[in-house]
Amino acid sequence: MSSTVTATPVQSPALSRPRPRLDWRLRFGALSLIWGFSFLLIKVGTEGYAPFQVTLGRLLFGTAVLAAAMAVKREKLPRGARLWGHMAVAAFFLNALPFSLFAYSELTIPSTLAGICNATSPLWGMALSLVALSEDRPTRVRVAGLGLGFLGVLTVLGAWQGFHGLDARGTAMALLASLSYPVGWIYVRRTLAGTGNSHLSMTGAQLLLATLQLALVTPLFAGFPTHVSPLPLLAIAALGALGTGLAVLIQYGLVAEVGPTTAQMVTYFIPVIATAAGVAILGESLRWTTPVGAVIVLAGAALTQVRRKGA
Repeated sequence: MSSTVTATPVQSPALSRPRPRLDWRLRFGALSLIWGFSFLLIKVGTEGYAPFQVTLGRLLFGTAVLAAAMAVKREKLPRGARLWGHMAVAAFFLNALPFSLFAYSELTIPSTLAGICNATSPLWGMALSLVALSEDRPTRVRVAGLGLGFLGVLTVLGAWQGFHGLDARGTAMALLASLSYPVGWIYVRRTLAGTGNSHLSMTGAQLLLATLQLALVTPLFAGFPTHVSPLPLLAIAALGALGTGLAVLIQYGLVAEVGPTTAQMVTYFIPVIATAAGVAILGESLRWTTPVGAVIVLAGAALTQVRRKGA
């Protein structure tokens, strides 16, 4: 569920950063749990509200958390019309679009499947980077990882069984949501790198723009809720405040302390937690192809992240 601008910071010297109170491993575990349970929260949210309403609520609560963090740290929003234009595009591909697609997908597919589809983002990212980023050259290991990963996707979907019992539309939406993230990251890398603004201010602006985008779309396609469903509303609040707001702050702290390579390893824990939560709490069924395919997907995704020595 990584969905924020992390390529645009100005890192402070290590000596100037206060030592975190919690060990990074504990924060890594918390982030894995938060993002892993996000798919369960989406499923619960859609039981009481329309998908666009779920996404709008998620963004509202997430933006509120970042706004509070910015107020505490006395951060200001970035300036410049051109910069805000680029951030609006980033907000669409990294927040508004994938959040909405996942919400719609979970109307017809289990949260376990949505969580596994999310794990294909590194595969899409590598495939796109080979075309869009000339400096990101392929290696045999990474190409093999790409092929292995998509073989895992076919295993999860039960391709040799004719995709029996699978909702094609919902699955396609979840996969498109996962594709949207690397599209957004490549755009960020090309347009927003080195702006001189902090992570917090950039992400706060990004979530604000995504919230405004959903605020325009939601009344047109979903209207306003006709009644209040307490449990789904609590799920949406947790999804936004924890899965979108707090998770971003934890993620940035991890990147600053242990580096992006270690921090992004959280991606490989998300589908495991999402699957366990969906089966144990929501009672979702699990075919053998799902965990086996998920392991293959994660192995392929890990191989696509292997870089040449010195790269």
